Amino acid sequence: MDLSNIGDLIGGLGLFLLGMQLMTNGLKRAAGQTLRKALEAATRSRIRGLISGTAITALVQSSSAVTVATIGFVNAGLLNLGQSVAVIYGCNIGTTMTGWLVATIGFNFKISAFALPMIGLGVVMSLIGGEKRYAHMGTSLTGFGLFFIGLSFLKGTFHGLENSIPFETIGATSYGLALFVLAGFVMTVLIQSSSAAMAITLSMASTGAIPLAAAGALVIGANLGTTSTAALSVIGATSNAKRIACAHVFFNLITGAVGLLLLISLAGVINRSNLNQTVDMVILLALFHTLFNVVGVIIMWPVTTPMVAFLETRFRRGDEDQAKARFLDKNILETPPLAIEAMTRELSRVSRMASTLAKQSLSAELSDSPHIRSQSLIINKLIIEIGTFSQKLGQQPLSEEISQILPSAMRVARYFNEMARLSGLIVEYSERFNQISDSNTQKDIYELKKITNKMLNAAVIDDEAYQSSADTRKVLFKLEKKYQKIKQHILEAMIEGRLSPDEGTNLLDSLSHIHRLGLQAEKSSRYWSSLSPVEHRSPIIHHAEESEPEEESKISITEAEPEDKNADKSADQPVTAS
Repeated sequence: MDLSNIGDLIGGLGLFLLGMQLMTNGLKRAAGQTLRKALEAATRSRIRGLISGTAITALVQSSSAVTVATIGFVNAGLLNLGQSVAVIYGCNIGTTMTGWLVATIGFNFKISAFALPMIGLGVVMSLIGGEKRYAHMGTSLTGFGLFFIGLSFLKGTFHGLENSIPFETIGATSYGLALFVLAGFVMTVLIQSSSAAMAITLSMASTGAIPLAAAGALVIGANLGTTSTAALSVIGATSNAKRIACAHVFFNLITGAVGLLLLISLAGVINRSNLNQTVDMVILLALFHTLFNVVGVIIMWPVTTPMVAFLETRFRRGDEDQAKARFLDKNILETPPLAIEAMTRELSRVSRMASTLAKQSLSAELSDSPHIRSQSLIINKLIIEIGTFSQKLGQQPLSEEISQILPSAMRVARYFNEMARLSGLIVEYSERFNQISDSNTQKDIYELKKITNKMLNAAVIDDEAYQSSADTRKVLFKLEKKYQKIKQHILEAMIEGRLSPDEGTNLLDSLSHIHRLGLQAEKSSRYWSSLSPVEHRSPIIHHAEESEPEEESKISITEAEPEDKNADKSADQPVTAS
């Protein structure tokens, strides 16, 4: 292989990978919600998960894209681990479609006759289509053409290579076949594309540069090499992502071992026969790739349940700790709808934590202060993680609807953060409340805490069902009425001498924090609806103000707390990660 051939190899590989990327991205964007619906079908049974994984991967030509979407669905609670593992099995079968494309089209037609017109047509469609579906199809068509042009360069690179390297001699032994498996694995790890490694292998086989058994070993190695992509992608990822990656590794290791044993046992027959002359080697290799993946599914299917049970006990310490986000996964950032689902699920979890902490602070003693502050810091840390995730998501190409959802998500996150901060302050006032000697004032404090606790229960966000804003608005009316009443009582108690001016001022300051705690909870509930796609939003939310009772609408929320306007204003600002 001379310098010119090396240049052709590098250029051909680059064109092939660029074509694969354009084709995958174009098909994903053109398919839109179709991929999502296909994955949702996987929730019905494991066999449907297998079929969905196979079909989607064959369509978009990217097992990694489907794996990432699967992780997103598991994190969002739409798929359980067993169903997701079935989808991963299907991905391994679906990814063999690349080999069939190369074998049936790439080496049997004059590529320039259709590849260049495809590129030209695809570019025109992309330029005039804007964000319409046929524009994305144009991108995919361009990638398809580049895919085959890169393949033609790869094929031309390997002519005569058998005269330079004795592949046939090396592949004649079991150790030699193991070396070819290792070579296929390393090639896939370096290129980070099993499809490209397959294309190189099939190109070498089509020119006769490598014997059939050795080519089969390279195919097994390329299949094993995809595990490195899965392993690298879950560094720092969620527990579910790590479990799915482990299932992927288990599957590929077992199927690779089975494929290698079959190849070693048949290598002698293959090398002594005249298969190389009587059968199209490229078709045979594509068939072998598909078959040993199908056999792998057959072998793994009965052991999937115990494997899933085992995986569900792993990766719990580091990731499922309360202080770490459970649903935010870097791998799903490239799929914004799934990223939004993961973020809202994490916010729902933070809502429950903030609500629990707030209720604890209302009944806590001063000795509970360290625990309340510790929990407050945990919530603050989670809000920063959500803010960082939101910033990274904002750097992706987003639809107009998702672009509008992100600021609302940060607004809601800020309300939860403010609830945690107020909880830390309220517990410090517990002694102040206990020292009040006036029984009427004590009763007012108790009733304000009680109605605030009711607001916290009404406003908490649940994963399964959304509590309507109308419910929280009704509680808010009672909270406002009670707060204004208690303020009047305290002022009267100060004038009558039942409370000293110092006691009264401190008490008003303390109670304003309890009041604001209820306000922040109500606001989080009110804005929560805007985190859902438009078609899923409750109509009650959009017309909550219009449907309020007339007497309730007379009370202005903004008038309720003039002494703390700046703090309330700060709670509406978006969170940014520090």
